[in-house]
Amino acid sequence: MIEPELLTPTNCQLIFIDHQPQMAFGVQSMDRQTLKNNVVALAKSAKVFDIPTTITTVETDSFSGHTYPELLAVFPEHPLLERTSMNSWDDQKVRDVLAENGQKNVVVSGLWTEVCNNSFAFSAMAEGGYRIFMVADASGGTTKDAHEYSMQRMIQAGVVPVTWQQVLLEWQRDWARRDTYDAVIGIVKEHSGAYGMGVDYAYTMVHKAEERVQHGPRLDPVAAG
Repeated sequence: MIEPELLTPTNCQLIFIDHQPQMAFGVQSMDRQTLKNNVVALAKSAKVFDIPTTITTVETDSFSGHTYPELLAVFPEHPLLERTSMNSWDDQKVRDVLAENGQKNVVVSGLWTEVCNNSFAFSAMAEGGYRIFMVADASGGTTKDAHEYSMQRMIQAGVVPVTWQQVLLEWQRDWARRDTYDAVIGIVKEHSGAYGMGVDYAYTMVHKAEERVQHGPRLDPVAAG
């Protein structure tokens, strides 16, 4: 039985695998725009909590295209580890960076779930002794079945399934952590859909925060009458 463990900003590292357009074109397991939203939200979360982060790419110029610009914008100076193997673990540069980061818990977001994520997870666990937390909604497969059965296969092998927002809130953990509070709320409002709308509602209607300026003319009810 795997011992339960919460993620914290000091006990894990993160790897993004092949978030490139040609890989995204093949994703059919979820809406691709939602996938990108989740990937960028996870990246912003990692930056807020200063999580050691690795970005690896495959055959950029010959096939896969360049990493999402929205992801690169979060880490503008970050090195991209280019490789040829479908399995990131096969590349010595990747193994070296993971070792340098020093954390045995590895949060993974990548394309495709059934190929690059699956092979990296199994190799990192078997050969590197890492524990893998697979971000299911920031990863995508070529079909729903491909993604789902790959997730099930990994779970059976000991991979821990998570979602991007779950990871963010585990890192935050306590709303009294004021140094990251505003940034976390900003990510939630921008990327968390209905939850983010609820935060806006709570700020304006419950806590009576200053209302945002409305665009366009506002009718004077007296003049209008």
